[in-house]
Amino acid sequence: MPDQRGSNETASARSTLIPRRFWNWLLVAIAIIIVDQLTKVYFDGNMSYGERWPVLPFFDFTLLYNPGAAFSFLAGGQGWQRWLFTIIAVGAVGLILHLLRRYPEQILFGTSLSLILGGAIGNLIDRVLHGHVVDFLLFYWRDWHFPAFNVADMAITFGAILLILDEILRIRRERRRKTA
Repeated sequence: MPDQRGSNETASARSTLIPRRFWNWLLVAIAIIIVDQLTKVYFDGNMSYGERWPVLPFFDFTLLYNPGAAFSFLAGGQGWQRWLFTIIAVGAVGLILHLLRRYPEQILFGTSLSLILGGAIGNLIDRVLHGHVVDFLLFYWRDWHFPAFNVADMAITFGAILLILDEILRIRRERRRKTA
């Protein structure tokens, strides 16, 4: 959890900054949602399902639909997983909005949550509208293929990496304070 003790701002100054910084984090998420949805619409409208456009010897654009979660987890379900993942995403969006509102001044934490928020909403839109997530980025080497993914998945992944980094740095700051 983010550390509030390191802030030099007074409570009143922090309270006046919260709305502006909170909205800045939302703008980051909205930008991700827009890029994610535009790319999905483009590939869904210009490719047939399963089609591949070679780009590099290890990368293709492709069009695949994922009714499951990351790495097609539960993709073989009978449709119930759509609503399970929708409920999980709505809960995650609510929690992230709460955390962004509570800790807007923490740059790394806010960046990580904004990326995750934009990605979660991007994939949530797909689930609600189509019943599946549109994937179009495919990395591979010879017979090995990484599961296809999209812009929202990249945002969630980078956001999770930054969140872990933020926690590691928070723990290091706490250790330094205890030894100082």
